[in-house]
Amino acid sequence: MRRSVRPWFFAWFTVGALASLGVLSLLSVGLYLLPAALAAAALLALRPRSHAGLPGLVSGLGIPLLYVAFLNRGGPGTVCTTSAAGQSCVDEYDPWVWLAAGVVLLLAGIVTGVLTTRAEAVRGRPLLRPGQPRR
Repeated sequence: MRRSVRPWFFAWFTVGALASLGVLSLLSVGLYLLPAALAAAALLALRPRSHAGLPGLVSGLGIPLLYVAFLNRGGPGTVCTTSAAGQSCVDEYDPWVWLAAGVVLLLAGIVTGVLTTRAEAVRGRPLLRPGQPRR
């Protein structure tokens, strides 16, 4: 990935992570995170040449999923912990589903970003946007 694309990739990556976290936490702080993600996406979309980092959005969507997989690493099922104060039990999801989805999204964005920048380098010019006339 070219150096000029990396800042845009990480900016879109942040928007994707924020949007995914907003959806996963919709019943709590997600109502505040989703408008912030939407506003950040709108600001990025208005910037010239920011579309080069758009695969970062896909990669960013996978980060909160990886965190959910980490939180459920003892599952699936009921997991009990004992401390000096007593015992507590929680039901955990299957972490492998979350892990697989997170890894697929993370790698899909990275691979797409690398392939896109290599295609641009081979052609010697940026890829065309949809609806843009050929030269």
